[in-house]
Formats: sequence, C-alpha cells, structure tokens
Amino acid sequence: MMDWTDRHCRYFLRLLSPTALLYTEMVTAAAIQHGDVERLLRFSNEEHPVALQLGGSEPALMAHATRAADGFGYDEVNINVGCPSDRVQSGEFGACLMARPQRVADCYRAMQAETAIPVTVKTRIGIDDHDSYEFLKKLVETVAEAGCRTFIVHARIAILEGLSPKDNRTIPPLNYERVYRLKRDFPDLEIVINGGIKGTGQVDSVLQLVDGVMIGRQAYQQPFFLAELEQHFNPERPLPDRGAIVEQMLPYTESELKAGTPLHRISRHMLGLYSGQPGARSWRRHISEHAHRPGAGVEVLIDALKAMPIAA
Repeated sequence: MMDWTDRHCRYFLRLLSPTALLYTEMVTAAAIQHGDVERLLRFSNEEHPVALQLGGSEPALMAHATRAADGFGYDEVNINVGCPSDRVQSGEFGACLMARPQRVADCYRAMQAETAIPVTVKTRIGIDDHDSYEFLKKLVETVAEAGCRTFIVHARIAILEGLSPKDNRTIPPLNYERVYRLKRDFPDLEIVINGGIKGTGQVDSVLQLVDGVMIGRQAYQQPFFLAELEQHFNPERPLPDRGAIVEQMLPYTESELKAGTPLHRISRHMLGLYSGQPGARSWRRHISEHAHRPGAGVEVLIDALKAMPIAA
C-alpha cells in the first residue's frame, strides 16, 4: 500500500473502524537510519492500534528501525517480505526475501530483541518459479523457529520478472488453499490471509479456516466497507453517517493545513467514501477539481457535500 496508507489515510480510516489494526505504508530501515525519522514515523494517537511495516534485509538496520518504532509507540512492527516493486528488489528486500528465509529469521531475532511489541511477517505464497507450498512452508518454518508467531499471507505469488507492481496485485491467481494448508500445518501460529477479499460473507468464510483477514485495496477504494465490517462484528455499533465522517475530518484537516499540508494529500484518501452511493461522482469530481488549487481549505470538503444531488 505504498503511497496509500499514509498517516492522513489512517486517521480517516480510523473514523470508520474503531477497532481494525491499521498498517503504515512500507518504510525502509535505511530511510529511518539516514532520513527524517519524525516525518517518517510520526502518527496521531487516534490511529491506535497501528503497525509499522518495515522493508529491509540487514538485521542491524532493522533492529535500529524497530527501536525507533518502539519509541514512537507503535503497536506492532511488520517485516515486509511481499512487496514486488523494482525499487524493493534492487534493495534486496520485499518479496525477493522469500528466497532467503534464514535472513528473514535473522532480521526477526534482531528486531524482537529490541522491543516487547510483536514483530510479524507479511509475505506472498511464492515468487517467480518458486510456486509451491513447500517453498512457502520453508520460509514460515524457518522464521517460526526464530520465534515469530504471526504471518500475514497475500495469497498470490509475486512475479518479479515480467510483471509490474500494479499487475502483481491482480494478475497472479489467488490460491487461498495454500494459506489454509499453512494454518493446518502450523495450528499454533497466527495466520492472517490477504488478497481479493471484498465482502462480509467472504470474510466470515475465510475466518473459518484462518485467524484473521487483512483488507487492502477494498478498504482504500471503498473505505465504508470497514464501517460495514465493524458493524458486522459488533452489531450493537450503528453504521456511521458518511456526512458525519466528513465533519469529523474537518478539525484534523484544518490542523494539518495550518502545519503546511496541502489539502489534496488528505482529501485524496476520501474520494471513495461515497462509492456505490447516489452522488458519488459529484463528490469525487468536486474534490478532484478543487483540492489541488492553491489555498484550498476545508470548504472544498464542505462544498463537495453540498454539490451532491441528495443529502449526504
């Protein structure tokens, strides 16, 4: 979810789901070592529970980044062993690390030694020609022996040679059965499934076979789905009003504008709020046309609501 789940996005999504565990976009350990740590790691207290997703393959750098995450108060640190981008491959981390399970285990040990919060692993089910259950099992087995208890598994292989990162999100076929088998073979591990899950019924179905579900593109493109899931698992909690969610975003947005954040960096995450609803196109169009303008303020969001053909 690089360039998607930044702190503004997470603040917005938290309004829709009070209990979901939110994940940052991937931050590299090298960036934390050499860059602006405050800019990279700060987040709002309202975002809790929130996990920092780290990219890297050097145990010492990953340990340093984990110490920093612990200092900022994250609730979990996650090792990315699934991202297929060219930039990640050139740094020898992300999905290509699946071929180096011992290195992942070494990173885990170094990281967990620095914090009491959980260190977890997110992975694919395979890479390129390594498209077998045995390949995935070796990775999980090796890292579990180092002490890791939670694995989030995107149920697609990553095709590092020949597919773009965008295509890697949709073209390799989903293979949920491989993830289910992992849970059967490692019943004491927490196995969370990811990839192509779009409805509450589907969530219920997979939760019969694994311990958790990670929602990615569906939550970003149709963020109200998180509110629907929240109510599904907490029936006493009423569905929020979309207009009220916008109103709750206004103080945060005003504060960020005063700090120098352009409106479009916040509003872009809100475009899908009315997806599937009457007036959704008017909502998206008004924000898209006005949020980039110099000096754009919260009135853009207020006017976007007013521009809709029915009451928000």
